[in-house]
Amino acid sequence: MTRRVLVSGGAGFIGSHVVEAYLAAGDEVSVLDDLSTGKAENVPSAAKLVRADIRSPEARALVAGGGFTVLNHHAAQMDVRRSVEDPVFDAQVNVLGLLNLLEGARAGGVHRIVFASSGGTVYGDGAPTPTTETAGKLPASPYGTAKLTSEYYLATFAQLYGMEAVALRYANVYGPRQNPHGEAGVVAIFGKRLLQGEPITIYGNGEQTRDLVYVEDVAAANLLAAERPLPALQSLDSRAFNIGTGIETSVNRLADLIVQATGRPGDVRRAPARAGEILRSALAVTKAERELGWRPRVPLPDGLARTMRWIAEG
Repeated sequence: MTRRVLVSGGAGFIGSHVVEAYLAAGDEVSVLDDLSTGKAENVPSAAKLVRADIRSPEARALVAGGGFTVLNHHAAQMDVRRSVEDPVFDAQVNVLGLLNLLEGARAGGVHRIVFASSGGTVYGDGAPTPTTETAGKLPASPYGTAKLTSEYYLATFAQLYGMEAVALRYANVYGPRQNPHGEAGVVAIFGKRLLQGEPITIYGNGEQTRDLVYVEDVAAANLLAAERPLPALQSLDSRAFNIGTGIETSVNRLADLIVQATGRPGDVRRAPARAGEILRSALAVTKAERELGWRPRVPLPDGLARTMRWIAEG
């Protein structure tokens, strides 16, 4: 049966791949995006694009009146540094924006909500790696706090109003369409600069680690999260799933791999560590494998090669 799916942030990097996955599954897809960071050309022609801010009455009305069975929420303020500098703005977008859409979903009888959370920030530093969903939560940035707060709201709405909400706690997602001019996508940033013959900057000693997962694998997880039966809601973590690889890669090692993928010599420069940046990150994904039937399929060297080709062709 064809579902009606609304993807907020569907003109962005991850969201546009999610849109493609739903379309490939035969779903009818609409995209809600204000195009502040997303691009209209990222939206497939088979999807309907509605341009609006997720905090707006128009966005709420769209969710309430669209007859959607799935709300996939990817729209966000995703710059960790901006969240540190302006936590109020971060909360307005990431918390109040979500609440605005949830109220629309409640009025419109939306069956399931899939939420893009952040495994790299909700746990904070100090959690054992690979980190499981039940690990302690101590975000090191307002961005991480907003994501965790959003998960609590989803759990509360599920208890009060019977909504089915799934939180996907992403590791560091990379791949085609990632913005090489922002601060969140180290793979795109390093690749773009190397291909242009420019130096790359590593903050801190470069031994901080990241769990790098390819964007098409992430899109596949979103598709499964929209259709698989969910466990009983017994805690915040019951319906949360880590989406990563469980493998730690240091920033220094990543830079070496991208140099290999681009075939360009790397001029590496060093800068002081950034506030709010965690030191180690790798997510255990056994729960997603067991309950969603999902696992990462694209090895890091293959994903980097695909991403560098996309950047070079752009």
